Amino acid sequence: MKTATRPGAEAEAHRVTRPRADALRNRERIVSAAREMFVEYGPEAPLDEIARRASIGNATLYRHFPDRSTLLVEVVRSVMSRTAEAAERADAEESDPFAALCRFVHEAADERIGALCTLLCGHFEPHREDLEVERIRLTQIVDAMMERARLAGRLREDVAQGDLMVALAQLSRPLPGTGCMNIDRFTHRHLQLFMDGLEAPARSALPGRSATLEDLRRATP
Repeated sequence: MKTATRPGAEAEAHRVTRPRADALRNRERIVSAAREMFVEYGPEAPLDEIARRASIGNATLYRHFPDRSTLLVEVVRSVMSRTAEAAERADAEESDPFAALCRFVHEAADERIGALCTLLCGHFEPHREDLEVERIRLTQIVDAMMERARLAGRLREDVAQGDLMVALAQLSRPLPGTGCMNIDRFTHRHLQLFMDGLEAPARSALPGRSATLEDLRRATP
């Protein structure tokens, strides 16, 4: 026989199991602060400094992310997801495919895509299912954007997505030992210089061959 349920009990239980709004805000602050710290200092950035930047206590950080690897994975997943969204928006809203690519590059820098360098540092298994879904999504949309720009005669023929993503990651990270307060000013200036170099017609012949994302994945330890 079915046991009677007190009116409102199911709704109450549901409210109890859902994350509280303040807990969600704390988690978002942690991921945002960690994203900045990993760009500035790499994957070994001190966790207590991440907590300080997020304006939360160390205990709160560890409740959400019990170890460094868990936090690294979430930052990488978040950056890939937000960067893919930026690419999709640019592709949908810009009529000029090269303008869409330029917009994506600058917005990806603002999303701190340099934090993805942690994928190449051996701090966690990069071929996780949750990360693979976001990686495929990002790879496909950027490949499509580049192909449209190439077919329109706006993107030089001798570059591939690996060339774009490596330069983007490198140019959006501060140089070691330098102050980071005004890094965005230089990041966007130098990214635009780089994008000017990608525009067709090409003004020089590049040494070597174009780099794909598979080349980068094979180089991962």
